[in-house]
Amino acid sequence: FALLEQQWRTVELLAATMVLKTTVCRFSGLRIYPGKGILFVRVDGQQYLFLNKKCKSLYNNRLRPAKLAWTVSYRKQHKKDQVSEVQRKKRRTLNKAAARAIVGAPLEVINKRRTEKPEVRQASRDAALREIKERAKKVKAEKAAKAGGKAAPKQQNAPKAAAVGRGKR
Repeated sequence: FALLEQQWRTVELLAATMVLKTTVCRFSGLRIYPGKGILFVRVDGQQYLFLNKKCKSLYNNRLRPAKLAWTVSYRKQHKKDQVSEVQRKKRRTLNKAAARAIVGAPLEVINKRRTEKPEVRQASRDAALREIKERAKKVKAEKAAKAGGKAAPKQQNAPKAAAVGRGKR
């Protein structure tokens, strides 16, 4: 009798852990258990498995599942069942990119510029701008000295003729 009882317990455990292969309804998104559901094959050979006649008729009437409150797509769209959904762990994105030297700028120079204070950076920027402006002034002065009194007379544009023979338009 003890042996029989033990066998029944193992059968009960197996029944409790038995996994059924379920499919998903193409309209409602609900589970379809083996032996249930309606298979609809389109002319182009595409197969649709519906949970029941209700889902099939709603699909044939071209209703959108996202507009029907009992479908999975509606519930996802309207953020229902948030408790059952597993929250994914949010990972902080870390920049692990190591600093590398660029052609024409060694790593020491890059690190020095990175640690530079904003005031120093602004001062160096202003100095560079001043230098560029001075160079431009020098070049302009040289051009003016080269040209000297050779300034070419400006050509005057001929006066435009009046439009003739157009009439009313």
